[in-house]
Amino acid sequence: MTDSTPRGLHQGPAVGQDEWVARHAERRLMPEGRLRRIEDRLRLVPWWAWLILFIAAFSLLPVVEQSGYVRRVAFDTVLYMLLALGLNVVVGWGGLLDLGFVAFYGIGAYTYAILDSDKFGIHLPTVVAVPLVVVVGSIVGLLLGLPSRRLTGDYLAIVTLFFLQLFQTITTNGDSIGGHNITGGPNGILNIDPFHLFGHDLAVQHGGVFAVSYLYVALAVFGVVFVALRFVNTSRTGRAWRSQREDGLAAEAMGMPVNSLKLLSFAFGAAVAALTGTLFAALSASIFPLTFYFVLLITVYTMVILGGSGSQPGVVLGALIVGPLLEALREPDKSRALFFAALVGGLLLVGRKNRAIGIVGLATLAFGFAVHGIAGAIDSSWVAGEKAGGFAGFVAHWVVVPAHLASWIPPVSYIGLIATILLVTVVHGRVRHVLLVPTLYLAAFVWENVMLSKPEPARFIVLGLILIALMILRPNGLLGERRVEIV
Repeated sequence: MTDSTPRGLHQGPAVGQDEWVARHAERRLMPEGRLRRIEDRLRLVPWWAWLILFIAAFSLLPVVEQSGYVRRVAFDTVLYMLLALGLNVVVGWGGLLDLGFVAFYGIGAYTYAILDSDKFGIHLPTVVAVPLVVVVGSIVGLLLGLPSRRLTGDYLAIVTLFFLQLFQTITTNGDSIGGHNITGGPNGILNIDPFHLFGHDLAVQHGGVFAVSYLYVALAVFGVVFVALRFVNTSRTGRAWRSQREDGLAAEAMGMPVNSLKLLSFAFGAAVAALTGTLFAALSASIFPLTFYFVLLITVYTMVILGGSGSQPGVVLGALIVGPLLEALREPDKSRALFFAALVGGLLLVGRKNRAIGIVGLATLAFGFAVHGIAGAIDSSWVAGEKAGGFAGFVAHWVVVPAHLASWIPPVSYIGLIATILLVTVVHGRVRHVLLVPTLYLAAFVWENVMLSKPEPARFIVLGLILIALMILRPNGLLGERRVEIV
């Protein structure tokens, strides 16, 4: 009998690692068969080859896409990738619940703005200012870690969240600190210098279109940071971080300097965030306190969780999914398509193990047409909402969309949807399948009549639904490491 597994895989556990633990830690996305064999062969490709291929492919985006908006979204996505890598050091490797991470991003941006703008007339060279900002970020990370090194879990989260709130308070009211205007207050800092590299200022725009040079600089920074963190992760420090993450008490009993390891993880994560802040400030040419609020922190955490905490490729993949997705959800048509795609996709995934879900989907479709027909027969204004062609037109003939929505409908329908969802979770069997039909239709009704008119919260709700579905199917994220836990 021959083994079809490619050479290089299943080579046994590492020194000091149990055989079963080694097998349990293997991550496979595809089921047994041809797709699994293809995945195994792809895993033989060195990580640096994948990194080069990824950066090269990303660099071709400006060649095939001339839209300044798309290029700016690509640049923002690279910033998200860098922030996800930095947060992964603290959360994924260090195992520390840091809710003040975005503050380091803001510290990097504000420090660069102070050193390179008309605010105080300081205009340091980019090659001096950027490393200085990184040092400042790492020092602040160490200072935050000093009082927090003995804290874990909820207590650490509270302290770091207080640090974020403190940063927001100082930047918002920093126009009057000891009689001096330091941060510009709510008006922020304007006229920030662009990067000056190779004897030239990198222009922010060319002919009113996003300057693609910043995208290439961001990609270069991303490559350097990824490689540097990769080496750190495979070093003794990286292994010690993971030991502390799994069991800090056991790691300390083995002689590891747990407190120093926590300080290092804070410093490394803060340095990456501060470096990312310089890229943002140089391109934006102005910064404001509202940019670094709690919503951004939740967004970056979502990327890390979605891609897989502890996995560098995983958190990058999470940023690649979440960043463009949030932009696409700003437009009602794209937002509608993504919502119903997520709804149908979830039913299909669940239906793989429960065929009754397919019947539920068909019943929901029939239920919607029946409700739409009955409502139109009673009063045509109940279904006289705005109609369009294509998919939007189909939805408008399936979901009841009144011409004028009464003020009581949004709260009642929203509360009703929450109540039916809670009810579905406590019943079982056929009763659950029957209740799923009106629940799914009510979700579509709330989306079309309530959420589409509020795109800002709606896009985070869709993102949350996707995240919940993924956590049910893959609790460790798309590329996250499986953890062996004793419960």
